[in-house]
Amino acid sequence: MPDATPDPVGVRVARARKQRGLTQHGLAQRTAYSRSHIAQVEAGHKVATPAFVAAVAGALGVDPADLYGQPFHLPGRAERIHSAIPGLRRSLIAVEIPPELEAPPRSLDELASELAVLRRFQELSQHSQIGVRLPALLEELAWHAHDSGGSRAWESLFRACEAGADLCRKLGHHDLATSSLEAARRAARHVQDPNLPLLVPIRRSLLLSAVGQPRSALTLLGQAVRAVDHDRRDAHEVLGTALLRSAVIAARAGDRAAWDYYGQAVEVREASGDEPGTRHGVTTGFTPGNVAIHCAAVAVELGDLDEAARRDQQIPEQTLASLIPERRAHHEVDMARVHMETGDHDKAMRRILRAEQTAPQMTRFHPSARTVVTHLVDVRRTIPEPLRGLKTRMGV
Repeated sequence: MPDATPDPVGVRVARARKQRGLTQHGLAQRTAYSRSHIAQVEAGHKVATPAFVAAVAGALGVDPADLYGQPFHLPGRAERIHSAIPGLRRSLIAVEIPPELEAPPRSLDELASELAVLRRFQELSQHSQIGVRLPALLEELAWHAHDSGGSRAWESLFRACEAGADLCRKLGHHDLATSSLEAARRAARHVQDPNLPLLVPIRRSLLLSAVGQPRSALTLLGQAVRAVDHDRRDAHEVLGTALLRSAVIAARAGDRAAWDYYGQAVEVREASGDEPGTRHGVTTGFTPGNVAIHCAAVAVELGDLDEAARRDQQIPEQTLASLIPERRAHHEVDMARVHMETGDHDKAMRRILRAEQTAPQMTRFHPSARTVVTHLVDVRRTIPEPLRGLKTRMGV
Protein backbone atom coordinates (compact mmCIF):
# COMPACT_ATOMS: atom_id res chain seq x y z
CA MET A 1 0.00 0.00 0.00
CA PRO A 2 1.26 3.53 -0.72
CA ASP A 3 2.37 5.77 2.14
CA ALA A 4 -0.35 8.23 3.17
CA THR A 5 2.30 10.95 3.47
CA PRO A 6 5.58 9.81 1.89
CA ASP A 7 8.59 10.60 4.08
CA PRO A 8 11.60 12.42 2.59
CA VAL A 9 14.81 10.45 2.11
CA GLY A 10 16.43 12.17 5.09
CA VAL A 11 13.69 11.03 7.44
CA ARG A 12 14.03 7.47 6.16
CA VAL A 13 17.80 7.57 6.62
CA ALA A 14 17.41 8.72 10.22
CA ARG A 15 14.84 5.99 10.90
CA ALA A 16 17.02 3.23 9.39
CA ARG A 17 20.08 4.51 11.29
CA LYS A 18 18.25 4.51 14.63
CA GLN A 19 16.80 1.06 14.01
CA ARG A 20 20.37 -0.23 13.77
CA GLY A 21 21.38 1.53 16.96
CA LEU A 22 23.76 3.97 15.29
CA THR A 23 24.36 7.62 16.05
CA GLN A 24 25.09 10.08 13.26
CA HIS A 25 28.74 9.88 14.29
CA GLY A 26 28.61 6.08 14.07
CA LEU A 27 27.15 6.21 10.57
CA ALA A 28 29.79 8.75 9.55
CA GLN A 29 32.49 6.31 10.65
CA ARG A 30 31.03 3.72 8.25
CA THR A 31 30.82 6.06 5.26
CA ALA A 32 32.89 8.78 3.62
CA TYR A 33 30.43 11.44 4.84
CA SER A 34 30.86 13.65 7.90
CA ARG A 35 28.46 13.67 10.82
CA SER A 36 27.50 17.24 9.87
CA HIS A 37 26.65 16.17 6.31
CA ILE A 38 24.51 13.29 7.56
CA ALA A 39 22.73 15.59 10.01
CA GLN A 40 21.93 18.09 7.27
CA VAL A 41 20.56 15.39 4.96
CA GLU A 42 18.39 13.98 7.73
CA ALA A 43 17.08 17.47 8.49
CA GLY A 44 16.35 18.13 4.81
CA HIS A 45 18.91 20.93 4.47
CA LYS A 46 21.15 18.95 2.10
CA VAL A 47 20.09 16.81 -0.84
CA ALA A 48 20.46 13.04 -0.59
CA THR A 49 22.48 12.34 -3.73
CA PRO A 50 22.60 8.85 -5.30
CA ALA A 51 26.17 8.49 -3.99
CA PHE A 52 25.04 9.35 -0.47
CA VAL A 53 22.07 6.96 -0.57
CA ALA A 54 24.24 4.15 -1.94
CA ALA A 55 26.88 4.67 0.73
CA VAL A 56 24.35 4.79 3.56
CA ALA A 57 22.45 1.78 2.20
CA GLY A 58 25.69 -0.20 2.10
CA ALA A 59 26.68 0.90 5.61
CA LEU A 60 23.27 0.08 7.09
CA GLY A 61 22.75 -3.11 5.09
CA VAL A 62 19.45 -1.98 3.62
CA ASP A 63 18.06 -1.78 0.12
CA PRO A 64 18.41 1.75 -1.29
CA ALA A 65 14.79 1.42 -2.38
CA ASP A 66 13.84 1.50 1.30
CA LEU A 67 15.66 4.80 1.79
CA TYR A 68 14.07 6.33 -1.30
CA GLY A 69 10.64 4.99 -0.36
CA GLN A 70 10.37 2.83 -3.47
CA PRO A 71 8.32 1.49 -5.06
CA PHE A 72 6.79 4.91 -5.59
CA HIS A 73 3.02 5.04 -5.78
CA LEU A 74 1.76 7.74 -8.13
CA PRO A 75 -1.77 9.11 -8.28
CA GLY A 76 -4.26 7.94 -10.90
CA ARG A 77 -3.59 5.56 -13.76
CA ALA A 78 0.18 5.57 -13.23
CA GLU A 79 -0.40 3.40 -10.16
CA ARG A 80 -1.34 0.49 -12.47
CA ILE A 81 2.30 0.10 -13.45
CA HIS A 82 2.98 -1.94 -10.32
CA SER A 83 0.16 -4.36 -11.15
CA ALA A 84 2.42 -5.91 -13.81
CA ILE A 85 5.00 -7.03 -11.24
CA PRO A 86 3.26 -10.26 -10.02
CA GLY A 87 2.71 -11.41 -13.62
CA LEU A 88 6.31 -10.68 -14.49
CA ARG A 89 7.51 -12.62 -11.45
CA ARG A 90 5.48 -15.68 -12.55
CA SER A 91 6.58 -15.41 -16.19
CA LEU A 92 10.28 -15.54 -15.34
CA ILE A 93 9.82 -19.12 -14.19
CA ALA A 94 9.21 -20.01 -17.83
CA VAL A 95 12.86 -19.32 -18.67
CA GLU A 96 13.87 -22.36 -16.64
CA ILE A 97 10.73 -24.51 -16.86
CA PRO A 98 8.80 -24.81 -20.16
CA PRO A 99 5.47 -22.98 -19.75
CA GLU A 100 2.04 -24.45 -20.32
CA LEU A 101 0.20 -21.90 -22.42
CA GLU A 102 -3.56 -21.54 -22.49
CA ALA A 103 -3.49 -20.85 -26.26
CA PRO A 104 -1.01 -21.47 -29.09
CA PRO A 105 1.84 -18.92 -29.02
CA ARG A 106 2.36 -16.31 -31.68
CA SER A 107 4.99 -17.05 -34.30
CA LEU A 108 8.57 -16.00 -33.76
CA ASP A 109 8.18 -13.35 -36.46
CA GLU A 110 5.18 -11.90 -34.63
CA LEU A 111 7.03 -12.00 -31.33
CA ALA A 112 10.04 -10.31 -32.92
CA SER A 113 7.77 -7.46 -33.97
CA GLU A 114 6.33 -7.29 -30.46
CA LEU A 115 9.86 -7.18 -29.02
CA ALA A 116 10.72 -4.29 -31.35
CA VAL A 117 7.68 -2.40 -30.07
CA LEU A 118 8.76 -3.14 -26.50
CA ARG A 119 12.23 -1.79 -27.13
CA ARG A 120 10.72 1.40 -28.54
CA PHE A 121 8.68 1.76 -25.36
CA GLN A 122 11.95 1.39 -23.42
CA GLU A 123 13.45 4.30 -25.36
CA LEU A 124 10.40 6.37 -24.49
CA SER A 125 10.39 5.11 -20.87
CA GLN A 126 6.77 4.01 -21.23
CA HIS A 127 6.88 1.78 -18.17
CA SER A 128 3.16 1.01 -18.18
CA GLN A 129 3.18 -0.23 -21.78
CA ILE A 130 6.18 -2.45 -21.06
CA GLY A 131 4.51 -3.90 -17.98
CA VAL A 132 1.34 -4.76 -19.89
CA ARG A 133 3.12 -6.53 -22.76
CA LEU A 134 6.11 -8.18 -21.13
CA PRO A 135 4.69 -11.17 -19.17
CA ALA A 136 2.94 -12.73 -22.18
CA LEU A 137 5.96 -12.02 -24.39
CA LEU A 138 8.27 -13.77 -21.94
CA GLU A 139 6.11 -16.89 -21.75
CA GLU A 140 5.60 -17.20 -25.50
CA LEU A 141 9.29 -16.68 -26.25
CA ALA A 142 10.18 -19.22 -23.57
CA TRP A 143 7.80 -21.73 -25.18
CA HIS A 144 9.58 -21.34 -28.54
CA ALA A 145 13.03 -21.45 -26.94
CA HIS A 146 12.33 -24.69 -25.07
CA ASP A 147 10.45 -26.20 -28.02
CA SER A 148 12.98 -25.53 -30.77
CA GLY A 149 16.16 -24.73 -28.87
CA GLY A 150 16.93 -22.23 -31.61
CA SER A 151 19.38 -19.41 -31.03
CA ARG A 152 16.93 -16.83 -32.38
CA ALA A 153 14.29 -17.70 -29.78
CA TRP A 154 16.79 -17.72 -26.93
CA GLU A 155 18.28 -14.35 -27.94
CA SER A 156 14.81 -12.82 -28.13
CA LEU A 157 14.06 -14.27 -24.71
CA PHE A 158 17.31 -12.76 -23.43
CA ARG A 159 16.18 -9.32 -24.68
CA ALA A 160 12.80 -9.70 -22.99
CA CYS A 161 14.41 -10.70 -19.67
CA GLU A 162 16.71 -7.70 -19.95
CA ALA A 163 13.73 -5.43 -20.47
CA GLY A 164 12.19 -6.92 -17.35
CA ALA A 165 15.32 -6.23 -15.33
CA ASP A 166 15.40 -2.65 -16.57
CA LEU A 167 11.75 -2.05 -15.69
CA CYS A 168 12.03 -3.60 -12.22
CA ARG A 169 15.14 -1.62 -11.34
CA LYS A 170 13.51 1.65 -12.34
CA LEU A 171 10.41 0.88 -10.30
CA GLY A 172 12.47 -0.07 -7.25
CA HIS A 173 11.84 -3.84 -7.31
CA HIS A 174 15.53 -4.69 -7.02
CA ASP A 175 15.04 -8.33 -6.03
CA LEU A 176 13.02 -8.98 -9.18
CA ALA A 177 15.54 -7.06 -11.28
CA THR A 178 18.22 -9.44 -10.00
CA SER A 179 16.03 -12.45 -10.83
CA SER A 180 15.41 -11.07 -14.32
CA LEU A 181 19.14 -10.71 -14.92
CA GLU A 182 19.73 -14.26 -13.76
CA ALA A 183 17.06 -15.42 -16.23
CA ALA A 184 18.77 -13.39 -18.95
CA ARG A 185 22.08 -15.03 -18.11
CA ARG A 186 20.53 -18.49 -18.48
CA ALA A 187 19.01 -17.54 -21.85
CA ALA A 188 22.33 -16.14 -23.10
CA ARG A 189 24.02 -19.53 -22.60
CA HIS A 190 22.02 -20.87 -25.55
CA VAL A 191 23.12 -18.13 -27.96
CA GLN A 192 26.33 -18.45 -29.96
CA ASP A 193 27.47 -14.92 -29.22
CA PRO A 194 30.31 -14.45 -26.71
CA ASN A 195 29.54 -10.76 -26.19
CA LEU A 196 25.85 -11.16 -25.40
CA PRO A 197 26.32 -12.53 -21.84
CA LEU A 198 28.54 -9.52 -21.04
CA LEU A 199 25.47 -7.30 -21.08
CA VAL A 200 24.33 -8.99 -17.86
CA PRO A 201 27.22 -7.76 -15.66
CA ILE A 202 26.94 -4.34 -17.28
CA ARG A 203 23.36 -4.14 -16.00
CA ARG A 204 24.13 -5.87 -12.71
CA SER A 205 26.81 -3.28 -11.93
CA LEU A 206 24.06 -0.68 -11.50
CA LEU A 207 22.42 -2.76 -8.79
CA LEU A 208 25.73 -3.32 -7.00
CA SER A 209 26.56 0.38 -7.10
CA ALA A 210 23.12 1.25 -5.73
CA VAL A 211 23.68 -0.87 -2.61
CA GLY A 212 27.05 0.69 -1.83
CA GLN A 213 29.31 -1.85 -3.51
CA PRO A 214 31.07 0.24 -6.18
CA ARG A 215 34.30 -1.76 -6.01
CA SER A 216 32.46 -5.00 -6.70
CA ALA A 217 30.64 -3.29 -9.55
CA LEU A 218 33.91 -2.05 -11.04
CA THR A 219 35.47 -5.50 -10.69
CA LEU A 220 32.52 -7.00 -12.56
CA LEU A 221 32.82 -4.39 -15.30
CA GLY A 222 36.57 -4.93 -15.56
CA GLN A 223 35.96 -8.63 -16.14
CA ALA A 224 33.48 -7.77 -18.88
CA VAL A 225 35.94 -5.39 -20.54
CA ARG A 226 38.63 -8.09 -20.64
CA ALA A 227 36.19 -10.69 -21.99
CA VAL A 228 34.97 -8.69 -25.00
CA ASP A 229 35.47 -10.53 -28.29
CA HIS A 230 37.01 -7.81 -30.47
CA ASP A 231 36.40 -9.77 -33.67
CA ARG A 232 32.65 -9.24 -33.43
CA ARG A 233 30.90 -6.23 -34.88
CA ASP A 234 29.38 -5.13 -31.56
CA ALA A 235 32.72 -5.16 -29.72
CA HIS A 236 33.07 -1.38 -29.55
CA GLU A 237 29.48 -1.03 -28.36
CA VAL A 238 29.84 -3.51 -25.48
CA LEU A 239 33.33 -2.30 -24.54
CA GLY A 240 32.42 1.38 -24.67
CA THR A 241 29.27 0.88 -22.63
CA ALA A 242 31.17 -1.00 -19.92
CA LEU A 243 33.70 1.86 -19.77
CA LEU A 244 30.98 4.53 -19.54
CA ARG A 245 29.29 2.58 -16.78
CA SER A 246 32.65 2.27 -15.00
CA ALA A 247 33.14 6.03 -15.27
CA VAL A 248 29.82 6.85 -13.60
CA ILE A 249 30.17 4.22 -10.87
CA ALA A 250 33.74 5.30 -10.06
CA ALA A 251 32.61 8.93 -9.95
CA ARG A 252 29.76 8.06 -7.60
CA ALA A 253 32.36 6.46 -5.32
CA GLY A 254 34.41 9.68 -5.40
CA ASP A 255 37.19 8.10 -7.47
CA ARG A 256 38.69 10.53 -9.98
CA ALA A 257 39.85 7.57 -12.05
CA ALA A 258 36.35 8.02 -13.46
CA TRP A 259 37.83 10.46 -15.97
CA ASP A 260 40.27 7.77 -17.14
CA TYR A 261 37.38 5.39 -17.81
CA TYR A 262 35.54 8.15 -19.62
CA GLY A 263 38.59 8.97 -21.75
CA GLN A 264 38.92 5.33 -22.76
CA ALA A 265 35.24 5.26 -23.76
CA VAL A 266 35.76 8.35 -25.93
CA GLU A 267 38.70 6.64 -27.63
CA VAL A 268 36.59 3.56 -28.32
CA ARG A 269 33.81 5.73 -29.76
CA GLU A 270 36.25 7.60 -32.03
CA ALA A 271 37.89 4.37 -33.20
CA SER A 272 34.52 2.87 -34.11
CA GLY A 273 34.03 5.31 -36.99
CA ASP A 274 30.53 5.30 -38.43
CA GLU A 275 29.36 2.24 -36.52
CA PRO A 276 26.03 3.30 -34.97
CA GLY A 277 26.51 1.49 -31.66
CA THR A 278 22.85 0.65 -31.19
CA ARG A 279 22.61 -3.08 -31.89
CA HIS A 280 21.71 -3.71 -28.28
CA GLY A 281 19.27 -0.81 -27.99
CA VAL A 282 18.82 0.96 -24.67
CA THR A 283 21.06 -1.59 -22.94
CA THR A 284 24.00 0.20 -24.48
CA GLY A 285 23.10 3.04 -26.83
CA PHE A 286 26.79 3.75 -27.37
CA THR A 287 26.17 6.75 -29.62
CA PRO A 288 28.14 10.01 -29.86
CA GLY A 289 25.32 11.81 -28.05
CA ASN A 290 25.27 9.36 -25.17
CA VAL A 291 29.04 9.60 -24.80
CA ALA A 292 28.76 13.41 -24.80
CA ILE A 293 26.25 13.60 -21.94
CA HIS A 294 28.33 11.20 -19.84
CA CYS A 295 31.03 13.87 -19.52
CA ALA A 296 28.51 15.95 -17.56
CA ALA A 297 27.24 12.89 -15.65
CA VAL A 298 30.75 12.04 -14.42
CA ALA A 299 31.27 15.60 -13.18
CA VAL A 300 27.88 15.56 -11.43
CA GLU A 301 28.63 12.32 -9.60
CA LEU A 302 32.07 13.58 -8.57
CA GLY A 303 30.41 16.68 -7.11
CA ASP A 304 32.20 19.02 -9.55
CA LEU A 305 29.08 21.08 -10.13
CA ASP A 306 30.73 24.00 -11.96
CA GLU A 307 32.49 21.53 -14.25
CA ALA A 308 29.20 19.71 -14.89
CA ALA A 309 27.48 22.97 -15.85
CA ARG A 310 30.39 23.93 -18.11
CA ARG A 311 30.36 20.61 -19.91
CA ASP A 312 26.59 20.77 -20.28
CA GLN A 313 26.91 24.11 -22.05
CA GLN A 314 29.43 22.60 -24.47
CA ILE A 315 27.03 19.90 -25.69
CA PRO A 316 25.42 21.07 -28.97
CA GLU A 317 21.62 21.14 -29.10
CA GLN A 318 21.63 18.85 -32.13
CA THR A 319 23.60 16.30 -30.11
CA LEU A 320 21.01 16.35 -27.34
CA ALA A 321 18.24 16.13 -29.93
CA SER A 322 19.82 12.95 -31.33
CA LEU A 323 19.39 11.12 -28.02
CA ILE A 324 16.50 8.79 -27.34
CA PRO A 325 13.97 10.35 -24.91
CA GLU A 326 15.10 8.24 -21.95
CA ARG A 327 18.72 9.40 -22.18
CA ARG A 328 17.77 13.02 -22.89
CA ALA A 329 15.48 13.12 -19.85
CA HIS A 330 18.16 11.53 -17.66
CA HIS A 331 20.56 14.30 -18.65
CA GLU A 332 17.95 16.93 -17.78
CA VAL A 333 17.51 15.35 -14.34
CA ASP A 334 21.28 15.43 -13.80
CA MET A 335 21.44 19.11 -14.70
CA ALA A 336 18.43 19.90 -12.52
CA ARG A 337 20.44 18.39 -9.65
CA VAL A 338 23.39 20.66 -10.50
CA HIS A 339 21.34 23.87 -10.58
CA MET A 340 19.46 22.90 -7.43
CA GLU A 341 22.67 22.30 -5.47
CA THR A 342 24.24 25.55 -6.73
CA GLY A 343 21.14 27.47 -5.68
CA ASP A 344 19.76 28.40 -9.11
CA HIS A 345 16.28 27.11 -8.40
CA ASP A 346 14.65 28.63 -11.48
CA LYS A 347 17.07 26.78 -13.79
CA ALA A 348 16.61 23.60 -11.79
CA MET A 349 12.84 23.87 -12.19
CA ARG A 350 13.11 24.45 -15.94
CA ARG A 351 15.37 21.42 -16.39
CA ILE A 352 13.21 19.08 -14.31
CA LEU A 353 10.08 20.20 -16.17
CA ARG A 354 11.89 19.60 -19.46
CA ALA A 355 12.80 16.11 -18.26
CA GLU A 356 9.15 15.34 -17.58
CA GLN A 357 8.09 16.71 -20.93
CA THR A 358 10.67 14.47 -22.63
CA ALA A 359 9.97 11.23 -20.73
CA PRO A 360 7.09 11.64 -18.27
CA GLN A 361 7.06 8.22 -16.62
CA MET A 362 10.83 7.98 -16.33
CA THR A 363 10.95 11.37 -14.59
CA ARG A 364 8.07 10.74 -12.21
CA PHE A 365 9.55 7.45 -11.04
CA HIS A 366 13.19 8.60 -10.94
CA PRO A 367 14.48 8.94 -7.35
CA SER A 368 16.75 11.90 -8.14
CA ALA A 369 13.98 13.71 -10.01
CA ARG A 370 11.66 13.29 -7.06
CA THR A 371 14.38 14.54 -4.70
CA VAL A 372 14.83 17.63 -6.86
CA VAL A 373 11.10 18.37 -6.88
CA THR A 374 10.75 17.85 -3.13
CA HIS A 375 13.66 20.21 -2.45
CA LEU A 376 12.43 22.88 -4.87
CA VAL A 377 9.03 22.83 -3.19
CA ASP A 378 10.60 23.11 0.28
CA VAL A 379 12.78 26.14 -0.54
CA ARG A 380 10.01 28.24 -2.10
CA ARG A 381 7.51 30.35 -0.25
CA THR A 382 5.21 30.37 -3.26
CA ILE A 383 5.21 27.30 -5.48
CA PRO A 384 4.94 28.08 -9.22
CA GLU A 385 2.03 26.33 -10.85
CA PRO A 386 4.17 24.15 -13.21
CA LEU A 387 6.15 22.88 -10.21
CA ARG A 388 2.97 22.36 -8.21
CA GLY A 389 1.56 20.28 -11.07
CA LEU A 390 4.64 18.07 -11.24
CA LYS A 391 4.58 17.63 -7.47
CA THR A 392 0.99 16.43 -7.73
CA ARG A 393 1.72 14.05 -10.59
CA MET A 394 4.62 12.57 -8.62
CA GLY A 395 2.57 12.26 -5.46
CA VAL A 396 5.31 13.84 -3.31
